[in-house]
Amino acid sequence: MKKINTCNDNIFALSTPVGGAIAVIRASGSGVLPVLREIFSGRIEHRQLNYGKITDRIEPDGGQGEERKENDTGALAVLDEAMAVYFRAPHSYTGEDMFELNLHGSYSVVSAVSRALTRRGMRLAEAGEFTKRAFLNGKMDLVQADAVMDLINAETRRGASAALEQLEGGLSMRIGAIEEKLLDFASELAAAMDYPEEMEDEVLSATPEVLNSAISRIRDLIDNGNCNKIIREGAKLAILGRPNVGKSSLLNALMNAERAIVTNIAGTTRDVLEEKIDLLGLPVRIADTAGIHETGDAVEKIGIERALHEAASAECVLLLFDGSAGITQEDERLVQKVFGMNCRNIIFVINKCDLPDCGTAAEKLKNIAPENGGSISRISCRTGFGLEELKHRIAEAVGLSEGRAIVTNERHIECLSAACAELCEAAELFSKGGNAAEMLLPQTELVAESVGNALHCLGEISGREVSEELLDRIFERFCVGK
Repeated sequence: MKKINTCNDNIFALSTPVGGAIAVIRASGSGVLPVLREIFSGRIEHRQLNYGKITDRIEPDGGQGEERKENDTGALAVLDEAMAVYFRAPHSYTGEDMFELNLHGSYSVVSAVSRALTRRGMRLAEAGEFTKRAFLNGKMDLVQADAVMDLINAETRRGASAALEQLEGGLSMRIGAIEEKLLDFASELAAAMDYPEEMEDEVLSATPEVLNSAISRIRDLIDNGNCNKIIREGAKLAILGRPNVGKSSLLNALMNAERAIVTNIAGTTRDVLEEKIDLLGLPVRIADTAGIHETGDAVEKIGIERALHEAASAECVLLLFDGSAGITQEDERLVQKVFGMNCRNIIFVINKCDLPDCGTAAEKLKNIAPENGGSISRISCRTGFGLEELKHRIAEAVGLSEGRAIVTNERHIECLSAACAELCEAAELFSKGGNAAEMLLPQTELVAESVGNALHCLGEISGREVSEELLDRIFERFCVGK
């Protein structure tokens, strides 16, 4: 494993967008306190936000020199009135001495203060360097470092909640428990191989239980991660139905905005219109599609083909019907077509339930739907009736209505899958030995090697085993200042 270089120099970066009311510059390193004392006139106390002025020496010619001399007689200029807070190591985000400056958000102020810090030997931080230092200084493990970026990129409440769960150590504890069991087992195998004549049967006889338990726990985490892929990428939802049943109205109602054009003219929607919304804290991509019906219009045919394609690739399909018109023969053909395509998670949605004559539609749908067909929701896009219930059914259909998202990071899923494959290989190798008494030393060595490989994969999640290249790959995703 390549040695990881640690840095002892002083870094700073802007942690907020330029142009806002307030700009926050944060700094970290063993020498930041003298710099803060030099440029900040206010009181400096651990974890206390104090008011003061940011000052710097200005050369007689009016410019700020690149180097300061001991006999510098330049005038002391006020760059800004600001608030500053100092964090004493190790009680800071990075584990080093840190300070944060709350400045007025203009570009000129930020630039002037940045120049003042640079002149005092500080350098601009690289992307993710603050969090990287926090990891290297033991303030967080690699799972929590990954969670910082996931929290920054979270677009919905569920995404943010999942990242916070990991930031608080939820996944770390589960990975750590698996690692601990495997490390104990690996050490026992090593001892058995060192003294093969004294190889204890109880060590080898425990092998199936240890391996199968670890495999089961890792698979549970992988299944959780695959399910929660929706939190990262968003669930795809396709609205299907014949013309004028209210597909565009449903899109607008779910978005709470007039995004799609709604008219009484059949064929208004001729192409797929996709929008992204936050549905009960879940990112959902809704596709409003062309009405499915028999037509000789070449453009409409293309739209219908695209609509069916969207349905085939969606995590959930809303089959929409006009309850006031009843279930027509065209509706029945559409039901058979969609079920024939093996679409996932079909929900029958009866619209216009604020109008008379909607009661028979649900009964007829039950009769024409294949066995174990979709659930039925009754709504009114005009009044909003049933929309909240429909949202919950959609969340349930894509598998995220209950439970907590433990694994949401794609890198973690890859490492877990690799670890599981290694442990399955170890279990297969052991099974070829017949039983513990017949286990040969070469087989024991191969089992130990696979267990070691699995531990390496898990270590790349927790940070127990990590290379500089892996760290660079992780932290290059971060923004500067985090």
